[in-house]
Amino acid sequence: YFAHPYHSWERGLNENTNGLLRQYFPKSTNLRKVSQQEVDDAIYQLNHRPRKCLGYRTPHEVFYGLEITPLKLYSGALCS
Repeated sequence: YFAHPYHSWERGLNENTNGLLRQYFPKSTNLRKVSQQEVDDAIYQLNHRPRKCLGYRTPHEVFYGLEITPLKLYSGALCS
């Protein structure tokens, strides 16, 4: 399957990822001045961001097959 040129609605995941990347690198950013560390930090943040389509797991958890158990708060922990 190949998307047609200028048909952004055929590339939903790609367009969404581009939007997320724009949070770290706005359109006016000169990419020649972006360090590798800044790129690595953005990649790390995106791969560790929970996604609704993955059942609120992160892409990192899904790719590596990790099972993360949510924290359980005892009822007394919420009362002060």
